Formats: sequence, structure tokens, C-alpha cells
Amino acid sequence: MANLANIVARKTQNDQEWKAQRESERENLMAMQDAGVMEIAGNPDAYSRYLQTQGDNPMYSVGNVALAMAQDAEVTQFGTKERWQAMGRYIAEGEKGRGVQIFARSSFGKGYIITDAYDIRQTQGRDPKQARLTEGSKDMESALTTLLNFSAVPVEADQGLEIPAYYDSQQMKLYVSPEFSDTDAFAAIATEVAHSRFHDKGRNQYYSREECHLDAESVSYILCRRFGIERDMPELSGLRELYNGWGAEDIRRALDYVQDMSKKIGGSIQQGIAPQQHTRGSRQPSRRPAR
Repeated sequence: MANLANIVARKTQNDQEWKAQRESERENLMAMQDAGVMEIAGNPDAYSRYLQTQGDNPMYSVGNVALAMAQDAEVTQFGTKERWQAMGRYIAEGEKGRGVQIFARSSFGKGYIITDAYDIRQTQGRDPKQARLTEGSKDMESALTTLLNFSAVPVEADQGLEIPAYYDSQQMKLYVSPEFSDTDAFAAIATEVAHSRFHDKGRNQYYSREECHLDAESVSYILCRRFGIERDMPELSGLRELYNGWGAEDIRRALDYVQDMSKKIGGSIQQGIAPQQHTRGSRQPSRRPAR
């Protein structure tokens, strides 16, 4: 007769060891994430790379982008196996198990689990689709319309403005010049819309254009990167001073706010230029398998 007492005891021990191992892995990954975030805020080269990577991966959190960067010096666009499969790509045979580790929401809907993610160079299949906004296109007009709709203050055209756009925090108005190219306008308007939202109609009494400028420029850069618009990297000479004395949690919270804003604006732009198609054909039930 089987010794059930011993079987139960072994199972309990194995469960405890597995749980301890997973907790250790989680703590190590969290420590790596904190170190990555600190590096981003303290190194202009790392911050530049962060903006590029975040722009290429707009749906991933700051923490996961920091993790991917810390583990893979060549990472560009990355995703889980399931994410790549949804895009018509698969993990190359020789790359399986050689990805980076990130956090993903549990399938049970509570908490996060550790999962593998792979850079695009480790995958094969269909070329990923990227929305690109070009000068004078209908999509660009739609994108600019959506972008201006995110302004927290009234928008006014100003023929005499010497720059494409400017948020006046005293009058709480966003001024836009119609004399610049669409791409220049997009980059500048994105920056100034971000300023208007940081100021929050004057409710943010701590708002300072100087202190918020890098965050606003970062929102603009991430959006431009996402939609294939060329723009200069933000000025980063004051990066270390800006984050001097900040801890990893505070830095992550600040970067999360930038990422969240760019994600929401970018998502609305994406929806406007490539809305989901809901047709009867796309919702037809699948056929029964042949017997």
C-alpha cells in the first residue's frame, strides 16, 4: 500500500521549495528593474536608449522596458511568445529559452508572473505592421486632430508664432502656428499638449515649465518614434541634476506618468488611423472539424 503520508510530505516540501525559488527569482528581477530604472535616470545615453525602446514598445511598462534593456544590450522591439504569435511571427528554433525575463499579468487576473520575452531579431515570420504618419496624408490630419483633442486647454491658431506650438501657462491656452510642416507641428504640439496636461488647468500648483520640459519632450519623442516621425532627441544635459536624490520607486513613478500619457494619446491616434473592423464576416463561427 502506498505511503500517502510520505507522498503528502514530499509534495508539501516540493511546493515550499518551488515557492521559495520563484520568490527569489522575483526579488532578483525586481532588483534588476530598480537598477535599470536608476541607470536610465542617471545616464543620458541610457535615457536616450530608453526613449527609443519605449517608442518601439508603447504597450510595455517602464519597468519591463528597463528589464529588457538590462538583459539585452541589442533589444529593440520585444514581446512574449504569445504576442509574437498574434503578429504572425514565431520564436526561431535556436532562440527558444534565450530571451529576457519580464513581468506579465497573471492569466487569473490577479498579480504578475515572470515570463520570457524575445527581441524581434530572435523571431521569424511576417513583417510587423507599423503606422507611419507622412506629410500631407489623411492619417496625419487625423493624428493631428486627435493630438489637439488631448489638449487640457483651449487651442488657438497664431500666424505670428515663431515656433510650431506653445503652451502659455499664464493664459492657459495652446497656441499653434499653421506655417510649419505637419511633422514639425506633430512633434511640437505633442510636447505642448503634454505641458498642458502636466499643468492640469492650473490645478497642479507645483507645475514648472522648466522642470516638466524633459517629461513633455519625452512624451513627444515616444509618440514620434511610435509613428515613424523624425525628431531630435530631447536635451539631456540636465538629466542627472533633474533626478538627483530620487529613489528607484519615485523615478519609475515619474517615467510611468510619461509612458501612460504617451500610451493613451498614441492609442487614440492609432484607433483613428486604423480603426478595428467589426464585420459579420469576421465574426462568423468557425466550422466544425471534419469527422
